[in-house]
Amino acid sequence: MDRNLKLIRPLLVLALLAGVVVAGSGCGTTSADVERGRVLFVQKCGTCHTMAQAGTTAQIGPDLDDAFAAAREVGETGDTVEGITAAQIESPRPVTANSAVSMPAGIVEGQDLIDVAAYVGMYAGVPGAAPPRVPGGPGAQVFANKGCGGCHTLAAANAGGMVGPNLDEALPGQSMATIHEDIVDPNKAIAKGFPPDLMPANYGETLTQKELDDLVQFLIESTSGGKASNGG
Repeated sequence: MDRNLKLIRPLLVLALLAGVVVAGSGCGTTSADVERGRVLFVQKCGTCHTMAQAGTTAQIGPDLDDAFAAAREVGETGDTVEGITAAQIESPRPVTANSAVSMPAGIVEGQDLIDVAAYVGMYAGVPGAAPPRVPGGPGAQVFANKGCGGCHTLAAANAGGMVGPNLDEALPGQSMATIHEDIVDPNKAIAKGFPPDLMPANYGETLTQKELDDLVQFLIESTSGGKASNGG
């Protein structure tokens, strides 16, 4: 009985949303960048949703792997998941003032919406999905898992993002304490030429202390040859 309910519920959701999927973001009409979609998902959606491939574990909103696993099991395609995701982002349901039950509209729009929907469509609910493994140790893995390369350039991570500061230029000579503070409180000292509120301010909550330490150590080793003071 429980298994049947798990299979039926996603199909009911699919049926209810069928009418709005067609009127969604126009998925399929514009080329989607799934890798960019992952970065955006981690930054914009991972603060509320669990999704294994994104490496996110938040529990404010639905676990997207659980939400789509049964639908995948009965043969629903990534295109269907993509369409539902786009429709839900554009017109969140239900609509309430409680962020624990209702997602605010407009989290991503335009090409960003297309990329995020395509990413979720490719990986949500897929058995065995996990963050891509990267060389460079645990800190490099944190850098990759959190999509830092989508915003920052860092040669050691083969990252060429240009939304935020070039870390190869900005970090040499900085202390471990300063880099740590820049991660957990990015608006405290804003890099010249960049606006505030560009970088998520919740890494102090979404990263464990070990992940933070590993990430800081990786950044130090990557940009300063491992030479940096522990002070401020």
